[in-house]
Amino acid sequence: MSHQQDLQELINLIKEYLPNANFSLIEKAYNFALNAHYCQTRASGEPYIIHCYNTAKILTELKLDEATICAALLHDVLEDTLVVREELKEEFGEEITTLVEGVTKINSYKFSDNITAQAENWRKMLLAIVKDTRVIIIKLADRLHNMRTIKFLSPDKQKEISTETLTLYTPFAHRLGIYKWKSELEDLIFEVLQPAKYKEIRAKWQARSESNVQNLELVQQQIKEKIAGLNFPYRILARPKNLYGIYKKMQRQEKPFSAIQDLFGMRIITDTQEHCYTLLSIIQSEFKTLENSFTDYIAVPKANMYQSLHITIVSDRNVIVEIQIRTEEMHRRAEYGIAAHWRYKAAFEKNGAANLKQTDVNMEHHLEFIKHILESQKDVNDSNEFLTAIKTECNFDQIYVSTPKGDAVKLPEGATALDFAYAVHSDIGDRCMGVKVDGKMVPLDYKLKTGQKCEALVRKNICPTENWLKIAITAQARSRIRKYLREHKK
Repeated sequence: MSHQQDLQELINLIKEYLPNANFSLIEKAYNFALNAHYCQTRASGEPYIIHCYNTAKILTELKLDEATICAALLHDVLEDTLVVREELKEEFGEEITTLVEGVTKINSYKFSDNITAQAENWRKMLLAIVKDTRVIIIKLADRLHNMRTIKFLSPDKQKEISTETLTLYTPFAHRLGIYKWKSELEDLIFEVLQPAKYKEIRAKWQARSESNVQNLELVQQQIKEKIAGLNFPYRILARPKNLYGIYKKMQRQEKPFSAIQDLFGMRIITDTQEHCYTLLSIIQSEFKTLENSFTDYIAVPKANMYQSLHITIVSDRNVIVEIQIRTEEMHRRAEYGIAAHWRYKAAFEKNGAANLKQTDVNMEHHLEFIKHILESQKDVNDSNEFLTAIKTECNFDQIYVSTPKGDAVKLPEGATALDFAYAVHSDIGDRCMGVKVDGKMVPLDYKLKTGQKCEALVRKNICPTENWLKIAITAQARSRIRKYLREHKK
């Protein structure tokens, strides 16, 4: 297609959800980027503007506002062209310019090595995200398109970019609840980093897919028959689970592919929480369910505000299907996480809706872990330490332990007794001699599990040592230990 056809397609996509958008501004941003990147090509040989267009196009899936779309079109002009901030601000204003700045890398020549450059770029971006969440949404869309076209790069470059995406971008997408992009990124990375295993699982999945699809359609029809008499709206969706997720499940459960039965997930989407529980009741009474498969994420949402009812059923043909029951709002949040909150916020601001305050609270909740990283690492100059802190805090798998008073303490999976002590209070961490777990003393490097009752014991003559940095994994604990060691060098 020609550039004008691409532009028109983008405008048509935006018109579907934002009919009163400033299309002249979007057209201006497209043409500005086209001229700025003139003569630049990508590794594929395509004009560079194709990447800018596709980044913006990905964002239309999330129904983002015109400022975000413009920033996506312009996201590389400050980094890769002769355009300077003052020119961009004069043409497009402060809001769009700030978004573009947020995703623009710092010039690498300022740093002595790539690790330092990477750390400083992430530090800069996290600061920008706290001010405006749209920065990370643009950056993830940018990385998603780069991963879709990664085959045009050298094998070494493919592995380098895929490894960074797996350790930083994908966990970030998960932590922010943007599951749709996370799943696609994981499969693209899987294909690059473990091509043989990827091809093996894909071939086995394709060999089973026809029969699975047929079985899934039968289960779907059975469910429709059981709930046909309900007088409230609902719809049923089904989709295959991503290949990387299947591979991780094989590893986690130590099972071969043939033993993994739930290759598909089914969603029943309705209008209210009350109707979610009504649907659950029917499913439980009409189908055989796997023991201990029910989880209520509506009553107790995940850390990224994900909500659904999960139940795994066994059909009369012995087909195992995981069913997720949720409302339309929960479904949007489950697919797009923080991006969904931004859409709600924009709509509420425009319409003056009363629940704007709650939307702000939800967005703040999503940003808590980013603020925690920045706060705990503000005095840390070690680039590896900073990147490790991001990876740890983005770890979505969490455990919950309790203090003797019954207070819940949330920690990342793999956290140690020493991490618990610092989570209770930094002074307790500094003087911790050991921790009682369920009434028994354990060493500081003991890895905690959900449900355990923990009590940190202190002694005056105890103080942090270098060895403690090999034990603690949380940013909070490591930052405090480094601070103590710095202040007590003698």
